[in-house]
Amino acid sequence: MQNRSRYDVAVVGAGVFGAWAAWHLASAGKRVILIDQYGGANSRASSGGETRVIRMAYGPDAIYTRMAKRSLEVWSKLFADVGRPELFQRTGVLWMAKRGNLAAEQSISALHEHAIEHQVLDAQTLRRRYPQIQVPDDGWAIFEPGSGALLARRAVQAVVANAALKGVQISTDAILPISGVGRLAAMRTTSGRSIHADMHIYAAGPWLPKLVPDLLADRIFPTRQEVFYFGIPAGEQRFSASHLPTWMDFDREWYGIADIEARGFKLACDVHGAAIDPDSADRRADPATIDAARAFLTLRFPALANAPLLSTEVCQYENSSNGDFLIDRHPQFDNVWLLGGGSGHGFKHGPAVGEYVCQRLNDEITVEPRFSLESKLQRQMRAVH
Repeated sequence: MQNRSRYDVAVVGAGVFGAWAAWHLASAGKRVILIDQYGGANSRASSGGETRVIRMAYGPDAIYTRMAKRSLEVWSKLFADVGRPELFQRTGVLWMAKRGNLAAEQSISALHEHAIEHQVLDAQTLRRRYPQIQVPDDGWAIFEPGSGALLARRAVQAVVANAALKGVQISTDAILPISGVGRLAAMRTTSGRSIHADMHIYAAGPWLPKLVPDLLADRIFPTRQEVFYFGIPAGEQRFSASHLPTWMDFDREWYGIADIEARGFKLACDVHGAAIDPDSADRRADPATIDAARAFLTLRFPALANAPLLSTEVCQYENSSNGDFLIDRHPQFDNVWLLGGGSGHGFKHGPAVGEYVCQRLNDEITVEPRFSLESKLQRQMRAVH
């Protein structure tokens, strides 16, 4: 591609949001370039890693229930179209809580309203169905049989590959930060290249504060998140995906995925970690966090209390102030859009987010106030889980 080439839309960031935005725009007939400095779903990206949860229960935030339902439909169709149905693992999802957890109770009405199959399980039923889980007397859960896990890295790469078949130009390059006002004539790269487009979308996840520093340096908060894979006993089936759903403990803010593809039992904490630089961070796990993971296993999955730690991942969330997504026009540039704020729960919503972006650029829908830049504060007060 020559520097003088011009596109309808240039998208920076080939993670799940950027990849799906490019895919939808190309499907709508736009000429699109998708740029990522390290490549789609790379190991430093928030969309990297092996698996991500896709579930429908969202407490009072029914907007995300709707988006998750729509996204699973689109994910599933893409996987079928490209011959990769295994990229969605229909394990079911178990949302575990204690009595009095209001968000869990509020989820039930939203699941009813959107006709999502689910079951409400009391402590006795949980113990009978899942004896490998230690269930307190006041424990209960919502079970979504149609939900499960996405094979994240490969899923995003499948979106990028399919977008390329639709005509999206894929580029590996590093974009320079923007500042100023008016209309952005072109994106500039560290190699001296210029990328010209009518519209520019910055969907760079934890790199957004670096690329749009004047606006997002104190509105997007990248945090360090550690993930662990523990070995299950030889011949043990209770921790396989056929016997244990993807699960979340919303009172203690841990979640996990059963042994898929013999990787081990995945365990991670949803509490926001320390600030992280996605370019330079050391990706080795903290021994104190490993100890915390073992303590949780002892409490909830006692048969794995002494399980060997097989591997770890250190990725990051890129949080907005409250957990809502950022999908809005740059207030100083009339042809620049900002797309981010996945906030640890965004991966599953990639297809619906990309669809929303495409519709916004084409002026086909009204603005969702929760996704506006104006709603993003300069301090973290997490409200969406």
